[in-house]
Order: sequence, then C-alpha cells, then structure tokens
Amino acid sequence: MVVAVAVSDSPEERDPAKGFAAGCFECVEELITAFIAVLLLFVFLFRLNIVVVGPSMEPNYREGYRVFVSCLDRNFTTGDVVVVDADGTRLKERIIKRVIATGGQTVDIDFDTGVVSVDGKPLDESAYIRNGITKDRSDVSFPCTVPAGHVFVLGDNRTVSEDSRSRMVGMIDSRYIIGKVRFVLSPFGG
Repeated sequence: MVVAVAVSDSPEERDPAKGFAAGCFECVEELITAFIAVLLLFVFLFRLNIVVVGPSMEPNYREGYRVFVSCLDRNFTTGDVVVVDADGTRLKERIIKRVIATGGQTVDIDFDTGVVSVDGKPLDESAYIRNGITKDRSDVSFPCTVPAGHVFVLGDNRTVSEDSRSRMVGMIDSRYIIGKVRFVLSPFGG
C-alpha cells in the first residue's frame, strides 16, 4: 500500500499568521484595483459632476439638479438631452439642451404659430415643452439645414433659453457634446 503525503515548503502554510497577512494584502490589492477601475470608468465614460444652471430646461431639469451623463453613445437623435462643453459655443459656459435635429436635417420655426418642424414635419414636443410652442424670434434665418457632424438644440423653456436659434450658440459641433443626460441624480423629489 502506497500513501501519498503532500509536503509544502510555502511559508504561509508553515506559519498561519503569514498566511493571514498575505490574504489581507491580496484582498486590499483587489479592492484598490476595483476602485481604480470604477474611477476610470466614471472619469472617461460617465459624468456625475454636471449641475443644471439656469431655467432654460425647466420644468424638466431645474436649476441645481445634478444629472448623470453617459459619454458612451455618440449617436444623437431628436429628443436627446445633451451637455455641451463650454468650448462648443460662444457663451463659453457648459449648457444642457435638447437635440431637435441632426446633420442633414432641415429645421424650420414658424414664429407666428410657434411650431418647430424638422424636414417639413411638425415636432410633437408636448412631452417636454410646457406651452408647446416656440414664438421667440431669433437672429438665425429659417429654414436652416444642420451641417454634417452637428446638431440643432433648443432649451425646453424657450422663452429664456439661449440655444441654436442664436448665433451665440448656433449649430453644435458633435465633438463638443460631453454626452447624453440619462437621469437626474439629485434632488430626487424635484
């Protein structure tokens, strides 16, 4: 009869205290690695430090709301709420606006009726516009076609919003869009 006996030369197996210390070190090392991975994820893919400033997106996004922004999806469509970097406009401040049209689409605003049309079709903005109309005149001529790689944006509170109707903002080069607003982080109760 042959009996196999395992013999270990590992210091951890000879001294239980060293085995415990090595296990703790490994656990701390894994926690630090996970923390760095999450930190990098939030630095490059998501933004949590975006705060709504001003009333231009009311009633949906009020001043002081902190929003969660995803930097992953770069395919912007009508209705997306986006954050534009300060260098993307002549305002030199970060803005939050709603995408109305993308590259190649034609925007028209009938300031008498307040209807916004894209490619000849009136937009149904009842889900996010309080009074559903856009009557404030602008210094941009309409209809206008959005250049490739750009978007046309409007604030939800059209009477106070500085947006693509103004040459101070104009058509937004998509490279200056930080990302899409996914949801409000705070205040939760609104």
